[in-house]
Amino acid sequence: MIQGIPITHFLIVSTIVFFIGVYGFLTRRNLITMLMSIELILNSVNINFVVFNRYLYPDQLQGHFFAIFIVAIAAAEASVAIALIINIYRRFTSIESDNVNEMKY
Repeated sequence: MIQGIPITHFLIVSTIVFFIGVYGFLTRRNLITMLMSIELILNSVNINFVVFNRYLYPDQLQGHFFAIFIVAIAAAEASVAIALIINIYRRFTSIESDNVNEMKY
């Protein structure tokens, strides 16, 4: 499927996705969009793992296993973050990060 596509195309896509995630995390103040930006960053890392594994070690699966591990970590991170965001919304009736300046009441 990816035999005809050079590695630079994947790296360019991964870099673009990574910096979109960094930009979104640094500029947005909504906690949900910050969480989505983190997911973009993690997915760009997954693209790099899979592509480097495919081009450097095509008969081994370490890159794929790292990608699956990162997906599992991202799912756990998303569930904890969404639980925190729900609690923050119940407490402050807003999910803007500027309004949340204290974690203990």
